[in-house]
Amino acid sequence: MMSEKRGRALVTGASSGIGLEIAKVLASQNYDLIICARRKKELDDLSIKITNRYKVNCRVIVADLTTEEGVDLLVNNSEDVDILVNNAGFGILGDHFEMQLGRQLEMIELNIHALTRLSHEFGNLMVKKGKGRIMNVASIASYISGPSFAVYCATKAYVLSYSRALHKELKNKGVTVTALCPGYVTTGFQEVAGMELSKMEKLTSVPAKRVAEIAVKSMHKGKREVMPGIVNKPLPLVTKITPMWLQLIIVRWVLK
Repeated sequence: MMSEKRGRALVTGASSGIGLEIAKVLASQNYDLIICARRKKELDDLSIKITNRYKVNCRVIVADLTTEEGVDLLVNNSEDVDILVNNAGFGILGDHFEMQLGRQLEMIELNIHALTRLSHEFGNLMVKKGKGRIMNVASIASYISGPSFAVYCATKAYVLSYSRALHKELKNKGVTVTALCPGYVTTGFQEVAGMELSKMEKLTSVPAKRVAEIAVKSMHKGKREVMPGIVNKPLPLVTKITPMWLQLIIVRWVLK
C-alpha cells in the first residue's frame, strides 16, 4: 500500500542509469515510488534498497513500454501520481538503411509513443487536481541531426519540442513540464547503442547521480529544460550559428 501522506512518483526506465538515480533522489525526498522497466531482478533489487534505506513504499511494475500492452499494463496498474518521470528510452548507433528497421521502430514506440501516452494519461489527472510535475528525459541530441544516429536524434528532438509546448500549455494549471537534456552520461546506454566513448566525450560526461540531482532540483523549480554540465550548455547556441552542412559533418565525425 502506498502512503496517503507522502507524494507519489512514477519513474520509467528505473532499472539502471539516470532512472535508477532519479528514483533514489525522489525516495530520499520522502516520495513513495512506482518503478517500471523490463528487468524484474534489477527493479526488485532497487525496490529493496530504497525501502530499507529511505523507509518509503516502492512498487515494481515490469512492463515493456515498446508495446501497447506494456503501456496499458503500466497505466492500469498505477495509482494517481504527483510526479511522472518519463526516462525509459534507448538509442542504437549505425546508418539507418543498414540497421534492422524493427529495432528502430521500437525506438520510436518507446522514445515517443510511450512517453506521449504516459504524459497524456497522468498529466490529465494532474490537471484535474491542479498540481503535478512531469519530467521528460530528452538528450543533448535533441538539438542536432545525427548521421548514424538519425532516428534517435529525431525522437529526442520530438521530446524536447513536445515538452516545451506542454510547459507553456500547463503553466497556469499547476502542472510543470521539464525536459532533461543530458550529454554523455556514464550509464548502460552506450553499451546498448554500440558506442565507445572518445576522450572528448569522457571529458564532457557527467555522472548519472549528479545528473539526477540536477534534474530533480530543476523539476521542483518548474524549469522548462535543463542541460547538466557546463561544457554542454553552449550547444544550443552553437547549433543556431553553425551552418547545417557543417553541423552534419561534425556530428558524423564525432559519432564515428
